[in-house]
Amino acid sequence: MTSHAEALGRARTAADFAAVIALLDTDLAEAVASREGLSHAEDRAIFGDGDLAAARASLDNCDDTIAQLEKVIAAASSRQAIAAQAEARADIEALADEIEGKAALLGARWRAARRLVEQLREELFEADALSRAIATANGLFDGAGLSRLKVSLAAIRRAAMAGSRAAAPARLSRAGLAADRQLLSLLGTGGALDPRPSLRAPVVGAVKNPKRG
Repeated sequence: MTSHAEALGRARTAADFAAVIALLDTDLAEAVASREGLSHAEDRAIFGDGDLAAARASLDNCDDTIAQLEKVIAAASSRQAIAAQAEARADIEALADEIEGKAALLGARWRAARRLVEQLREELFEADALSRAIATANGLFDGAGLSRLKVSLAAIRRAAMAGSRAAAPARLSRAGLAADRQLLSLLGTGGALDPRPSLRAPVVGAVKNPKRG
């Protein structure tokens, strides 16, 4: 017990207490195992095979050792629980500091996103005005029989929107995925800025198969 008492005195963390408790558990298991042999020795001594007083003294000493070990293990387990709680609180406090920094960074990211969205809106306003001007000019060219002078708005947009796109993170939230789809719809054909009829839209007034009546 002396070495264990010194280790318990030095223990500070839950891991320290766990290591000492493991040693104490080993001693307890050995004491319990030896008690069985001492009990048998007492039984034999009762019937004249051995010194009964010595057998009982050894058995009493073993019982005292077991009781002492159980008491020390219980006290060490209690201190281990207290240390674990303190360490958990310390971890949570450290996490709070980390989250506070991330919250500040998140605010900065949202402000940057807002600036970019406002900049995007301004660009879209200008692009819309230019598209309307070109569409009006195309109408005039058609009316004057000069269709060759028309400018393809779709071709301009496809060329401008061409290029690689960043892949979405694997753990993007549902809200993030929805926002990403909305942004991508501004780039892809058939999206919010390029409304087109579905290629599989039903044909109105389709002629029935004469073979089927």
